[in-house]
Amino acid sequence: MYARIAGTGSYLPKKILTNADLEKMVDTTDEWIKSRSGIEQRHIAVPGETTTDLAVPAARAAMAAAGVGPADIDLICVGTTTPDLIFPNVGTLLQQRLGIHGCAAFSLEAACSGFIYALSVAEKFVRLGESKCALVVGAETLSRMVDWTDRSTCVLFGDGAGAVILKPSVEPGIISTHLHADGKYKDLLYFPEGISTGFNLAGQGKAFLRMKGNEVYKVAVTTLGRVVLETLAANGIDKSQIDWLVPHQANIRIIEAIAKRLEMPMERVIVTLATHGNTSAASIPLALDAGIRDGRIKPGQQLLLAAFGGGLTWGSALVRL
Repeated sequence: MYARIAGTGSYLPKKILTNADLEKMVDTTDEWIKSRSGIEQRHIAVPGETTTDLAVPAARAAMAAAGVGPADIDLICVGTTTPDLIFPNVGTLLQQRLGIHGCAAFSLEAACSGFIYALSVAEKFVRLGESKCALVVGAETLSRMVDWTDRSTCVLFGDGAGAVILKPSVEPGIISTHLHADGKYKDLLYFPEGISTGFNLAGQGKAFLRMKGNEVYKVAVTTLGRVVLETLAANGIDKSQIDWLVPHQANIRIIEAIAKRLEMPMERVIVTLATHGNTSAASIPLALDAGIRDGRIKPGQQLLLAAFGGGLTWGSALVRL
């Protein structure tokens, strides 16, 4: 038994923040941002708009694409770094909003690798017969963690949500997943506050995401290169057998480096970075949905999904649609 992707969906906040807008906020230029990241604009959640608010329409779109309703869903797994509340988790908040009752619903946090981690967990439930219809979501409001006076980070991130429905299949759908982490890199990309370290309401808004960009780039290229080769070797396939690379949308230079490792032209890479920015755990399902809905990704094709994030965490999934 395998798990297959039966439907995809996505949602982006209506507010768009362009590079030209950022030129008025910090000491930067459109050319500087594009040349270093490949980003031209990003979508930003408005005040009061939460991660769950973004996840709901993405989930509904995936459910519609798969032809399933609330009564069919028997597992909800959400990858997010930016939950609405400490608890209840976003999975249960999403469950309530969708009118789903009784099934397991949870969130996990692996930063930008969150969707790959969530997909891997849900895939095991389906493969073992414990789920017949799983909803997997990557959703973020990362703009809430950004210092909008820091030009090195505020230009990178955006908000959004993407979702997939997993159903059982006798034919390979999700062929394999590969998850990794190494905490020795924790200081390269992190948020400096948490509950057990003294976070309190009075301190909200005073702590921001911190990143050592050059070091993150080096580790990302190395680890993603390794996991790509690991995925190919584990399945006994050649890089030429990959139809599409669907990578985490962090930086165009990182994406180009992974494509080069696969000897894959950029025409076979799904890139949404220019218009979405880095949406963390949402970036892969957003890109996947975009590629499917515009007709580039077709049934029967083989995809390689790959992501890395704070922790550092990284992972991949080999998928046949």
